[in-house]
Amino acid sequence: MSAEIITREDLEQFRIRLLTDLKGVISESKKDSPKGWLKSSEVRSYLKIGTSKLQSLRITGKLVSSKIGGVHYYKLEDIERMLNNQKS
Repeated sequence: MSAEIITREDLEQFRIRLLTDLKGVISESKKDSPKGWLKSSEVRSYLKIGTSKLQSLRITGKLVSSKIGGVHYYKLEDIERMLNNQKS
């Protein structure tokens, strides 16, 4: 049975190829699906509203958010559902 020796250079080349492949997979998945979560600033821009109006929507339960690390995130589908309910 023969043994192969793996050098640091081999590992570095493998790491570079792996990172390149992962970047390609991630960028392809971003192209395939629209952004599912928006930050507060993106929601305000999308709805053309201010900070206090967005907070009011959140407090009244008209728009649900998830807070992660001090940042509120909103599901795009929840925003669209809220807009559709207002049209009805």
